[in-house]
Amino acid sequence: MVKEFVAFLKQYGVIGLAIAVIIGGKLGDFVKAIVDGILMPIVGAAIPGGDWRAYTFAAGPVKLQLGMVLGATIDFVIVAFVVFWISKNILREETVTKK
Repeated sequence: MVKEFVAFLKQYGVIGLAIAVIIGGKLGDFVKAIVDGILMPIVGAAIPGGDWRAYTFAAGPVKLQLGMVLGATIDFVIVAFVVFWISKNILREETVTKK
């Protein structure tokens, strides 16, 4: 039973997928740290008022946290671009041509 399970993991690449998910998560954390620690303080210094992530819009009893949503959007775009760049330039795979 254990041998069958190990064969299943190898056949379907589950171990490689698990490693990719772990590395991808840590890469996301790393890029987010760079964005939060280096890029966003520069953006915050350039924008009047400084802490733009704390911007809220109150409409009656509803308080919308637009700065937090905008910050998360910018973080996502930067992380997605870095992951795209790495996958495109560093992890190039040769295309397989069919005969």
